[in-house]
Amino acid sequence: MSLLALATSCTGKTNGSASPSPNSSSPSDSQPPSSERLPGPGVPAVETPLDVSRFQQSPCDSLTSAESQELLGAGVIAKPVVDDPAGPTCNWDVPAVSQAGVGVTYFKKTQLGLTGIYQSKGTVYPFFEPLDSIDGYPTVAFGTVDERNTKGRCLLALGTSDTQQVDIAVSLSEANIGKKDPCSAAHEVAAKVLANLRKVN
Repeated sequence: MSLLALATSCTGKTNGSASPSPNSSSPSDSQPPSSERLPGPGVPAVETPLDVSRFQQSPCDSLTSAESQELLGAGVIAKPVVDDPAGPTCNWDVPAVSQAGVGVTYFKKTQLGLTGIYQSKGTVYPFFEPLDSIDGYPTVAFGTVDERNTKGRCLLALGTSDTQQVDIAVSLSEANIGKKDPCSAAHEVAAKVLANLRKVN
């Protein structure tokens, strides 16, 4: 599935952002006891941890210019937010296209990795859906609400180690809400981000 189709056939611009909202992207801030081993019960392990420090310094390097245009079309703008409370973030959108966008956050509020999300399954995150791993790196879609069909949004976490995650948020253009799966689109973006991370590891 290509994100290019998500950003076409729309006119006008509405307020909105692909960056995760504080309520939907923050696993429990509590740290695990020193005796607790990560990953937690039922959480997929990351066998080959990735060093994400370079991309934490420059989050917009997560996607190349060519990739962002492939995903969102011509005129895409990358906006880094290195002081985002959740962690270093980059948002990509096309001003001429309604709502469509991508956000990538190197989540730093906890050192729980995907365990923090799994621990909040059914409580903080009523929407919880593990997706296929990408070359051994686990992914899960999650949120306080399921906005796939109502707002065309999905937040996905990619486990880069047992203690770290990268959050990928996707917003579909208004014309595609209810017609395309934003979580499938987020999974596609995650694959591109992962490939770029692996190039420097």
